[in-house]
Amino acid sequence: MKKTKSSYEDLQKDIRTLVMPEIEVWTNKYADKKYLIDLDIPECTCICPKTGLPDFIKIKISYMPIRTCVELKSLKMYIVAYRDVGIFHEHLINKILEDFVDACDPRWVRITGEVSPRGGIQTTVTAEYKRGAKRPSRKK
Repeated sequence: MKKTKSSYEDLQKDIRTLVMPEIEVWTNKYADKKYLIDLDIPECTCICPKTGLPDFIKIKISYMPIRTCVELKSLKMYIVAYRDVGIFHEHLINKILEDFVDACDPRWVRITGEVSPRGGIQTTVTAEYKRGAKRPSRKK
């Protein structure tokens, strides 16, 4: 029996260059202070590139801003845009990390995705960036 390829499968080769809505920022008036911002996004969805079925993910973002902070409505619109995107969990979290760092250039950020179990497996993916370390790159 020949296995058929999902219509989402080919999207993975260009996932790092996928254009998503802009994450907007605002000026941090306390850039001289080191403080932590925690964001919980309990309702992120995307599409499994293998099955075409929806995945449900809780996203947790912790970051230390410098000059700018993330504007929350734009972040929500950014996350909602993944609803129709076929993307592996690991790619999703790393793509969000790259776009987040590009938007606000934080001192430090950790992004975790807790994927609802399907088929008896629960996945958690964490990606982190610290200023001064190698910046996440869009190159393949």
